[in-house]
Amino acid sequence: MRKRNKRTSLIRQVQDTLDSQLAIGCSKRNDRLNGCQVPRIYSWETYRVYLRHSCDFVRWVKDQHGVRSLKKAKGYAAEYIQVLTAAGYAPSTLKLIAAAIAKTYCCSVDDLGIRTAPRRRADITRSRGRKVSDIHFSEDCNRDLVEFCRGSGLRNRKELQVVRGSQLEHREDGYYLVHIKGKGGKYRDVPVLPDYEDTVVRCCLAAGAGKVWSHVSSHADIHSYRADYASAWYKRLARPVSALPKSERYVCRCDRAGVVYDKIAMQQVSRYLGHNRISVIAGHYLHD
Repeated sequence: MRKRNKRTSLIRQVQDTLDSQLAIGCSKRNDRLNGCQVPRIYSWETYRVYLRHSCDFVRWVKDQHGVRSLKKAKGYAAEYIQVLTAAGYAPSTLKLIAAAIAKTYCCSVDDLGIRTAPRRRADITRSRGRKVSDIHFSEDCNRDLVEFCRGSGLRNRKELQVVRGSQLEHREDGYYLVHIKGKGGKYRDVPVLPDYEDTVVRCCLAAGAGKVWSHVSSHADIHSYRADYASAWYKRLARPVSALPKSERYVCRCDRAGVVYDKIAMQQVSRYLGHNRISVIAGHYLHD
């Protein structure tokens, strides 16, 4: 890290600190297995998100307390989170902001004295209910796109707008979209949901070697279609939970207390989505 002087702006101090932790192309899993203790950032998306939130924090410290040193700003992290909490920020967002600030200081959230409320599934609002943006997107007029999303479960507009027709592959157990580059630069093969196989195949064949979707409306609720994909696959793969041994049951808590899922089916669906933790799909994707 370059040596800073008193005139270096807070924004530049944050950027220099996060730049020094960039490890694009390195394996987070291998670092964990090798016991690497050096703070690292493994994806550009994480870097951009952390940089934005950390810069917002230091701007607030400068405006409210006149602080110009990153070291002195550290003592106001807990107060900043309290202000955002009072402003109505969701627990999940607060945890992300706290993690960004902690990364900037190469410490833990606890070291900053930050306390946030636990995440609750009932508080999640993304893709729940009808939103104002929904009136600007007609599912009837975009039927192929909607069915393609529900059939492939792709993560967002970025994944959709780079997929090419030539990535469609037929295997013994069905069709796949192969070599999909997802979060963190990881690649995965995505099984096409049989319910929407005809639409996905038709769109890919029509695109040939070109992009299937050159433009996807920002008003399309891609996340909700991804949840439909996850739920449909889970229902296809799940075994009767009453016949499962305790070790293969996932028991929900809090607002979904008493709901039981098949862990093996959850793990499979999680891999289809490009996730590693089944708790993520239980809280954000599976629905009745």
